[in-house]
Amino acid sequence: MKIAVTYENGTVFQHFGHTEQFKVYQVEDGRVTGTEILDTNGSGHGALAGFLRDAGVEALICGGLGMGARNALAQAGVTLYAGVTGDADAAVQALLADRLAYGTEANCSHHDGGHDHTHHGDCASHGCGGHCGA
Repeated sequence: MKIAVTYENGTVFQHFGHTEQFKVYQVEDGRVTGTEILDTNGSGHGALAGFLRDAGVEALICGGLGMGARNALAQAGVTLYAGVTGDADAAVQALLADRLAYGTEANCSHHDGGHDHTHHGDCASHGCGGHCGA
């Protein structure tokens, strides 16, 4: 199984559509057996779900994302764990231990009319470049 995390400087990057890197964890028998960093090469919101699918990713841990991204990930067969903050490695370990705190309503939805900042503070703190209109 492969788990991807939106990634920046060791932490879960907070805006899926603007992530420049994913850290991908290869998991076997409930433990991490390898990792790699994948650059998105400027792929934006629309292409990232396909990027992950093509990389063989089955689950994604991320901060916020909009409904379009959620739908694209669902169509790509990627299980979503959104609203996660903090250390990327710790988040994966928590997921594997069935202890990951994540939100079902973690939105960074400047494309579809709103933005829920309850999971990560203001736009400046989560790296969406102020696109969210906080």
